Amino acid sequence: MKPFGRFSAGTFLLVFLTYIFYTGSATGYDVITGTLVALVVSLLVGRWVVEDDRKVFQPRRWLSAIIFFLRYFVVEETRTHVDVAKRVFTLRTRPGIVRIPLDVKSDYARVLVANSITNTPGTVVVDITDDGKYLYVHWIDVSSLDEGEIKRNVVSYFEDYAGRMFD
Repeated sequence: MKPFGRFSAGTFLLVFLTYIFYTGSATGYDVITGTLVALVVSLLVGRWVVEDDRKVFQPRRWLSAIIFFLRYFVVEETRTHVDVAKRVFTLRTRPGIVRIPLDVKSDYARVLVANSITNTPGTVVVDITDDGKYLYVHWIDVSSLDEGEIKRNVVSYFEDYAGRMFD
């Protein structure tokens, strides 16, 4: 780990954009406040948040992130909400905990996959193995016990984009 107190341009950019996004405004006051907040955060914890600044500034990663989040929130979330609503009204559930192999390498990618699965209706990540090679997921519709089929149904979309962004 890098020493405490080293500036990270990647962390600065991420914090600043997050600040502007959540304030919903880009007035002079917000830009100055966002800059100060981002500067302080990037000086205090910047090297722990972003390990390599060069990766943050790659357009390919940003494009992958934008496509992932747009598709996730517009398509995947809508599809799974409708599916879970149908299951609630028809009482057709086959809940269970399944083991799913992970192919992503970085901790950031693993966390993105796990959070995406947990935020998707009908699935909750229960555990990630210590070596990071498997997820244990509670799934509302265990239609198969084949790891390959489970991976295609639950994880493949998330893992593909997480790998593009973080590996």
